[in-house]
Amino acid sequence: MTSEQLAGLLAEVADGRLTPEAALERLRHLPFERLDFATIDHHRALRQGRPEVVYCAGKSIEHTVAICERLAAATGGFLGTRASDAQADALRARFPALRWHPVARVAHLAASDAPGPSGDAVLVISAGTSDLPVAEEAAIVAEAFGHVVERLTDVGVAGLHRILAAGDQLDRAKVIIVIAGMDGALPSVVGGLVRAPVIAVPTSVGYGASFGGLAALLTMLNSCASGVTVVNIDNGFGAAVAASRILSR
Repeated sequence: MTSEQLAGLLAEVADGRLTPEAALERLRHLPFERLDFATIDHHRALRQGRPEVVYCAGKSIEHTVAICERLAAATGGFLGTRASDAQADALRARFPALRWHPVARVAHLAASDAPGPSGDAVLVISAGTSDLPVAEEAAIVAEAFGHVVERLTDVGVAGLHRILAAGDQLDRAKVIIVIAGMDGALPSVVGGLVRAPVIAVPTSVGYGASFGGLAALLTMLNSCASGVTVVNIDNGFGAAVAASRILSR
């Protein structure tokens, strides 16, 4: 339940349009709801501004659908990350309005009263096309959280002129998420060009000595550009959450 939904519920009780007993029934599963296999945090939107997001990887199809059903009943929608095609098919069968983003592996059911994206832009930059799954995860999650998202793809340091030609986009962004594998150098370049906060995401893309993204992670942690924030390997979702919190301040 969001703060807006709770305020509306209290207003209905105050106006006599809803009995206290009916309101209590709606609030019955707050602050959390226990299932046999999960404990769903329905108060997270009140505490943090965004409802709980379902990490679908490793969950059975039945558990994934059941958790999403409870979230949809409480807030009108849900967001699931790292979903498989089979999980997405089951969710679409249950929720025809679901939007499935296969590259990002994100399933999103928007609440019927959810506003469209607005406000300051988040710029998601990917160094190479192989980084797109992580970049799209960040972009789709940020859009689901109500932010305007711009994308800049395949502009890694192997062709530095490509990022330098995007000055207007770099200047326009209020938060920038930079996704890179291999040597992970792109966030340092971007961090030295802009005043906006830069969130760096190392990816597991690269040859053997990249050690599954560890080389990019260490490069980003040791960035010579001041103030670059780094999230975990392949964690586009975490970068989008961080960007959203920065903009929501």
